[in-house]
Amino acid sequence: MTSSPFSEPAPGAQTEILAFLESGAAFGLKSPPRRIDTHAAVVFLCPDRAWKLKRAVRLPYLDFSTPALRGIALAAELSLNRRTAPTLYRAVHPIRRGRTGRLSIGGAGETVDWLLEMTRFPDGALLDEMAAGGQIDDALLLRLADRVQRFHATEPIVRTGTAADDFRTVVEAALDRLGQFPKILDGAQFAQLDRDLRGRVTALAPLLDARAAAGRVRHGHGDLHLANIAVIDGEPTLFDCLEFDAELATTDVLYDLAFLVMDLWRRGLRRAANIVFNRYLDLSPEDEGGLALLPLFLATRAVIRAHVAATRSAQAAGDGALEREAKDYCALAADLITPMPPRLVAIGGLSGTGKSSVARNLGGDVGQPPGARILRTDVLRKRSVGAMPEQALPPAYYAPDVTEQVYRSLDRLAAAALAQGSAVIVDATFASRDQRDAIEIVARRGRVVFTGIWLEAEIDHRLARVAGRRDDASDANAAVVRNQAADAVGPLGDWHHVAADGALETVARAVQALEGPA
Repeated sequence: MTSSPFSEPAPGAQTEILAFLESGAAFGLKSPPRRIDTHAAVVFLCPDRAWKLKRAVRLPYLDFSTPALRGIALAAELSLNRRTAPTLYRAVHPIRRGRTGRLSIGGAGETVDWLLEMTRFPDGALLDEMAAGGQIDDALLLRLADRVQRFHATEPIVRTGTAADDFRTVVEAALDRLGQFPKILDGAQFAQLDRDLRGRVTALAPLLDARAAAGRVRHGHGDLHLANIAVIDGEPTLFDCLEFDAELATTDVLYDLAFLVMDLWRRGLRRAANIVFNRYLDLSPEDEGGLALLPLFLATRAVIRAHVAATRSAQAAGDGALEREAKDYCALAADLITPMPPRLVAIGGLSGTGKSSVARNLGGDVGQPPGARILRTDVLRKRSVGAMPEQALPPAYYAPDVTEQVYRSLDRLAAAALAQGSAVIVDATFASRDQRDAIEIVARRGRVVFTGIWLEAEIDHRLARVAGRRDDASDANAAVVRNQAADAVGPLGDWHHVAADGALETVARAVQALEGPA
């Protein structure tokens, strides 16, 4: 007989408590609060508060089966989430039964359960809701990536000599648990996925251990998908982290980030996923060497979500929608782990031709998930002196010798990313023949397909674009544009000429239509 993939206490274990909370009387309300059920919790939304009750469940990876265990979990949830959302998480309260048998929150009597009190944020603030409504713009994505990277950077390093073994345990446990739902799975597809994931962990074990030794393992969020991020006062706020198992949440920072990137990718928001991934690496040069891990990390996150959907389906007596969701996640995991050959795309042109906008629009469609690593000289120049991408630099940082160093860094990073199997888009002026030759040599040495794109626009268009920039990594101004007009670019060889005078979306489509980046 096959053991159940989950178990619950006897029916009715929390029936009275749920009825008490659902009536609204527990919160001083005259009408019932809105109730939200997940596989491990029930949340009650009041006008200015949200109250969470852990469900009395025991799953392979968590145990909330007793009031004491649920109280411990909520205390951890309060403490850990105050790292990223201190104003949201207020207190943990006991639910008690008085001498008359009446239940109360924080009153006298025997403690029968526990509640987490949170400040309620406005409806529509969750990123999964905003994504569904097409409300996530580039500026928000950049702030989100910045927030995640700052969080990871401030968490203490966890030294471990078993990073590869630890991650292998995560992958094998996720696969084994998902395998307990054979009626939901495509047998052949799952068998291949199982082989691919286990094989990739073995192949990448040295890199996992090396990154741990380099300090890239931290106690992260652990559950960083769009439904656990809210925009509060205009800023993305991470909440509802994984609280029940510190070991599961202590992992490679790129694995923590991968949940968010995978969730965006799953929703068809490939451009958004690529923006978040690239912004994070732009701010975290220590993670450039982890590119080879991303397909494995993304696929593992998809497998975990497939198991969650399968578990919820079983709890709901075979909910068809949840079964389809589990199947979709399995198919996604198979796609994410399937290798694709790397390639190198260079986008050049004088200032104001829209190179960075075109690169951003291409990024999610080039190479294997999460798309191409976009390397931009404007960003690398700032990074080399410890400045944020949008921080203006004085003219001395644009001297020819400094620019030469920036281009050499561009070439080196492009070669390293290609060697890890990642596609690369390089975004630079490439005004000199030497610069163009050098990046083509990177492609030849890496034995990858190279596509050179040269964007061209009249000076009036370029001046208008530069004048309209806000919060951008480029420091080019009108004087730079006018000076460039006199520069001799020289023969462009096999690079594709693309007119960039029109709307940037039109230019991006023209580039996408070329055989190279398609």
